[in-house]
Amino acid sequence: MDDLFGAGRDSAAIDDDGDDDGTADRGPAAGISSPRSPLAVRMRPRTLDDVVGQQHLLGQGSPLRQLAAGTDATGPAGPSSLILWGPPGTGKTTLAHVIAKGPGRKFVELSAITAGVKDVRRVMDEALTARDLFKTTTVLFLDEIHRFNKAQQDALLPGVENRWVVLVAATTENPSFSVVSPLLSRSLLLTLKPLTDADVEGLLLRAAADARGLGGKVELSDDALAHLVRLSGGDARRALTALEAAAGVAFGDADDAAGEAPMKIELKHTERALDVASVRYDRAGDQHYDVASAFIKSIRGSDVDAALHYLARMLEAGEDPKFVARRIVISAAEDVGMADPTALQTAVAAAQAVQLIGMPEGRIILAEAVVHLATAPKSNAAYMGINQAIADVRAGLGNGIPAHLRDAHYPGSKQLGHGQGYKYAHDAPHSVATQQYPPDDLVGRNYYEPTANGAERDISTRLERLRRIIRGK
Repeated sequence: MDDLFGAGRDSAAIDDDGDDDGTADRGPAAGISSPRSPLAVRMRPRTLDDVVGQQHLLGQGSPLRQLAAGTDATGPAGPSSLILWGPPGTGKTTLAHVIAKGPGRKFVELSAITAGVKDVRRVMDEALTARDLFKTTTVLFLDEIHRFNKAQQDALLPGVENRWVVLVAATTENPSFSVVSPLLSRSLLLTLKPLTDADVEGLLLRAAADARGLGGKVELSDDALAHLVRLSGGDARRALTALEAAAGVAFGDADDAAGEAPMKIELKHTERALDVASVRYDRAGDQHYDVASAFIKSIRGSDVDAALHYLARMLEAGEDPKFVARRIVISAAEDVGMADPTALQTAVAAAQAVQLIGMPEGRIILAEAVVHLATAPKSNAAYMGINQAIADVRAGLGNGIPAHLRDAHYPGSKQLGHGQGYKYAHDAPHSVATQQYPPDDLVGRNYYEPTANGAERDISTRLERLRRIIRGK
């Protein structure tokens, strides 16, 4: 295990990629004086070709590729600084390191959490000196730029505008709201996307086999790999950290005389390492449909506790929250209906809010919508009504349109009798006129039959009066 994680090695011999200075790894007897760099650091890509995901930003001739190669993709008059916007673990720091490896580059990193205006000005002064005296371009990586206030961001402007530095700023918040306009206009904004499951799976397998990672000393079972991918949430750093922890648990359980075969990381190791049980859920298979079905049926059955359980089960398994939100909207229309017309408003608002806020806070919004729907009175009357109307249309019923309802605006329509005898509803008492609206063969056909539940109790009484007046009974 010591050999796997590099324990006992001289920490000074390790660079920021986790590589050493060429000395051989020591064996298990070396001791544990200094831990090796984290797996996520050791596996950091050295070139853009090694970057996992973000292929929409890495095409040939893209600004990132030109900047990494030491050329300004936007020409002499354009911005040479970048703002990288995306979720955690999608490669913002990695891209900054790759850009810094270009010819004639010097890398400086600041965190907006701890740095102030004085630190920014010091970097700018040193960058100007490096450029003028040593022909070296300083790449300034500023993490969490949204935490900088206006004065701190303004301090960056001279260096960015005069190209004393190539600023690579990272943020998890929308730069349109968190970055001052002058800095935003002088920088190229690139949006990073969460890694796909395939991206994370490939990254984990590479880390297990690569000499910079776990060196082929471990082998992931299918269940363990799926569990790590599911819990990563598209975050490469989280996935690699979890893999390293699971490897530690596996080697802790192993017999020291286990031999030279790779250590098998099983599902039980990932569960113990992360203290999170694996959720048996396949987003493309039976579990996906079974859990979603149980979720909707629990809402329909007014069991709010079961509905919240299935909601939690889907979210913990990594289900797309937009899929969950769509099911909630459908349930509001199909199962709650006009018994509580506000349920659909809540569901639509929840779907929009989840897209705006994202996860994990989106779970609260979805839960509120589920509670509303599950505890609301239920009616599928509108749902059944449209189904019956469609069935009649498909059966060929509903021949023609009464002449008095037809369009009478075009020349010659009146000669055809269009609009003649039409009663304007607002001229009648209570704005309800006695008049035929459906085709002749559907007169008297009722599609909507409200229940006595919730708001439909009042609708039922009103609808009875409306039909009586309209049909002249």
